[in-house]
Amino acid sequence: MKLWCCLCITEDEEEDNLNLMKEDDISGKDVVPGLGDGDANDNRDHNRSIPSPTKTLGSWSGECSAVECSDSVAAGGAESRDLSHKRAKFDADFEEVHFSTNAGTCGASNEYGDYDYIKGSLRPNVETCYDAFGLTGAGEGSAFGSSIVEDGEGDDSDTSKVEDVDARMDLTDDLLHMVFSFLDHPNLCKAARVCKQWRSASAHEDFWKNLNFEDRNISVEQFEDMCRRYPNATAVSISGSAIYLLVMRAISSLRTLEVLQLGRGPLADTFFHALADCSMLKKLNISDSTLGNGIQEISLNHDRLCHLQLTKCRVMRIAVRCPQLETMSLKRTNMAQVVLNCPLLRELDIGSCHKLPDAAIRAAATSCPQLVSLDMSNCSCVSDETLREIAMSCANLSFLDASYCPNISLESVRLPMLTVLKLHSCEGITSASMAAIAHSYMLEVLELDNCSLLTSVSLDLPHLQTIRLVHCRKFADLNLRTMMLSSILVSNCPALHRVNITANSLQKLALQKQDSLTTLALQCQSLQEVDLSECESLTNSICDVFSDVGGCPMLKSLVLDNCESLTSVRFSSTSLVSLSLGGCRAITTLELTCPNLEKVILDGCDHLERASFCPVGLRSLNLGICPKLNILSIEAMVMVSLELKGCGVLSEASLNCPLLTSLDASFCSQLTDECLSATTASCPLIESLILMSCPSIGLDGLCSLRWLSNLSLLDLSYTFLVNLQPVFESYVQHCIRKIASMLLIRHIQSSSLKLTFGSDSVENTDTQAISLVQMFSNDIFFWQTSDLACLLTVLPLVIIALRATIDNLISLIFGGPISNLYLHWVLKLQACKYLTDSSLEPLYKGGALPALQELDLSYGTLCQSAIEELLSCCTHLTHLSLNGCVNMHDLNWGGHIAGVNMLSITSSYKNIHELSEQPTRLLQNLNCVGCPNIRKVFIPLAAHCSCLLFLNLSLSANLKEVDVACLNLSWLNLSNCSSLEVLNLDCPRLTSLFLQSCNIDEEAVEAAISRCTMLETLDVRFCPKISSMSMGRLRAACPSLKRIFSSLSTS
Repeated sequence: MKLWCCLCITEDEEEDNLNLMKEDDISGKDVVPGLGDGDANDNRDHNRSIPSPTKTLGSWSGECSAVECSDSVAAGGAESRDLSHKRAKFDADFEEVHFSTNAGTCGASNEYGDYDYIKGSLRPNVETCYDAFGLTGAGEGSAFGSSIVEDGEGDDSDTSKVEDVDARMDLTDDLLHMVFSFLDHPNLCKAARVCKQWRSASAHEDFWKNLNFEDRNISVEQFEDMCRRYPNATAVSISGSAIYLLVMRAISSLRTLEVLQLGRGPLADTFFHALADCSMLKKLNISDSTLGNGIQEISLNHDRLCHLQLTKCRVMRIAVRCPQLETMSLKRTNMAQVVLNCPLLRELDIGSCHKLPDAAIRAAATSCPQLVSLDMSNCSCVSDETLREIAMSCANLSFLDASYCPNISLESVRLPMLTVLKLHSCEGITSASMAAIAHSYMLEVLELDNCSLLTSVSLDLPHLQTIRLVHCRKFADLNLRTMMLSSILVSNCPALHRVNITANSLQKLALQKQDSLTTLALQCQSLQEVDLSECESLTNSICDVFSDVGGCPMLKSLVLDNCESLTSVRFSSTSLVSLSLGGCRAITTLELTCPNLEKVILDGCDHLERASFCPVGLRSLNLGICPKLNILSIEAMVMVSLELKGCGVLSEASLNCPLLTSLDASFCSQLTDECLSATTASCPLIESLILMSCPSIGLDGLCSLRWLSNLSLLDLSYTFLVNLQPVFESYVQHCIRKIASMLLIRHIQSSSLKLTFGSDSVENTDTQAISLVQMFSNDIFFWQTSDLACLLTVLPLVIIALRATIDNLISLIFGGPISNLYLHWVLKLQACKYLTDSSLEPLYKGGALPALQELDLSYGTLCQSAIEELLSCCTHLTHLSLNGCVNMHDLNWGGHIAGVNMLSITSSYKNIHELSEQPTRLLQNLNCVGCPNIRKVFIPLAAHCSCLLFLNLSLSANLKEVDVACLNLSWLNLSNCSSLEVLNLDCPRLTSLFLQSCNIDEEAVEAAISRCTMLETLDVRFCPKISSMSMGRLRAACPSLKRIFSSLSTS
């Protein structure tokens, strides 16, 4: 919505302006009053015609002129200007401003209250003035309301006040004019309320050329005032029932009017006669109006009119004589006759003129020999005879829209200069019509949507760029040969079965949902994207079209989703980057030789049996959605992730992925040791290996893990393994390789380095350890690089034999603990029921995996003693899961375990640890969910479990006593422990406690949480001995509680 700013000043300010004008005249300067020196100079430079102060915009009731209302002279007159540099001083007025809500007497609506009030206040001897006022719509009056400045503004009496404020800014009028040229009318009104200079600058006629009164209730008097203020306005917009009276005032007042826009009101015949008085008028736009009385003929004669638009108007007949008219639109105008005398007319729009007969259309169009564009869509009376005469009379016609014209077939119509042809829903267009279209050699755009009788299109148009064929029910054959084709849309043509396109410029082809398409031939050198989704009849021959031997050498993206007739897909393309075969359920064989292929989608290809990706540029691949995959071959030099989860019949897999880091082969029940060995040899960088539910993997397959020096996660859950010795030995070899690499680096950095050890260094080692140290100190650093390979065969036997002294040895050699060389491991052994206690003894007796951080032994068969030793010795564990261990009876980390048992367990470590010291546990997360035989949990402070954060003992039905003292424990779950009776907690940082469905009484819970000073969440739902009435007692026992969940309410 646009706002209009009208300005005024008092008589005192007018006198100041006149005095300033006299001074400027004496000084010989050509100064325009109210605009400042800068504007005057600008006017001279651009030869502007500036009216005299007494004539500019007229006056309001004989009191003020627009120039007087636009005064920009600051207090002090010429003293505040530097005339030689045309610099204007900006004086900030900080006088008190107040707002008035008084109403005027003009009779306009409330939304023009500002206008009425100010008009009523513009009378002689009025000492107040308004910075700005606007003709605003509803809701905007408050934003741009009247601002009243106190008496004496600009007088000498206020000069001292301004000087006291001392806010001055050098801004030339030229600079303000340039800045304000970027503002719209609402912001100009805001700027006008800043100061006199800005008020004057914002009122410049350059900013008020377009007077927009659309959707405004404005009286004739108000409109006349605006026209007098801005007589040089060039554009006026009016709408509403009073447009006739207003536009007649505009025609009589605005002699420079160039654009006139009218709407939603009646216009009498006299208006069209009066238009001759607007000699500068170039554009006339009338919409949704009644012309004349609606039944008489309207004559429009104008010598300079260039653009005419009569949209949705009501008139019976119209005659236009405009020798300069170039464009004309009569769209949706209800008329029966039109006569044109416009020899220069280039664009004619008579669309949706339903009452216009064929003869009238023919006469109108043929009378305009310069016609270039013709829109006669929805003119149901148009015939081929009319088109033929138009083609003969308008030789330059390049745009034709004949959509929804059922009587045309283009028979014998020749339009050689046509570039755009739109024939939507033309029932007469058939395959025979293509002969006429073929003569339009310059055609660039062809649209044939909903041509129900069209069966085939065969065109050879060298300049054709765009073609549309949508919802053509009988369309069956498309044959295009055009070198410039860049866009083609063929959709919902159920009978289409053959497509042959030759186009060098086509980059994207979309042929979705063409159920009958069986043959596709493309010779498109620039084609990059093809979408053939849901073309259910496409056969395997489509692969040849998009391979290197086909005609699309630049193809990058191919979508064949839901093409259910494809059974064997073979692509060999050096350019293909993305391939989508989602939902192609019939595919059984897939062979891709696409070295640059980066993305492939196989969702829904659940019958795929053989797949070959050799070579491809894939970084990741998910084949877990192919449950029938039997043979797999992959050669991907950059692949890092491969998922084979659920490929239950996969028996042969050849992987050559040197950068592969993650392999998930879960539930590959037929994956053999030979396959695993070949994979680990060709993919040495694997870090995560998941072999869950792979029962065919045995010791031979595990021995191949020695090639995976970066292995950090190994999942052997639900397997039939009975021995983990190959896993432990492979880990040792990983460490040896790392030692060897570090030795090599040391050897390169210092080829003459030798190590010497005092007696203290080896006093606790045996003879073999001393010999090993001597070997390192005397020989290893002088070996050649090629000799270091021997280290891999020498050290394993020695290190295994000297496992007790290896920590000390590495510390002596490298000056640091062995933990610096270890790889952090995650080992998952869920439901490995054939692993015995002796199988895991190397973990807690021999220290086989000193860097093991996460261990999952859920649903295993470990005995109670093995579990206790594991918990006591593997202090480096951070995450341990013992869910469902039926042999676990107690979790007791009390003095007995720490004293006696630890002494026996660590006897082989007597050279490293003192017997009286208990190691600090790093355990953070302990899960013992569903252990049916566990009865007691005792974790005292002496157990050194300061790192324990999460403890989950839920679903342990026989658990009766829990005594936990962990300083950092934050989450404890005892839900569904129905036998729980004793609960002792000394956990100052516990924040969440879950006791759902526990048979524990209120007193025990109250005593337990009283020592948990940071507890926020307590869940006691379905606890029969705890009622919802006890929530107050629980909150009193633990004031930090924020949420208590009970079975009856949530608080």
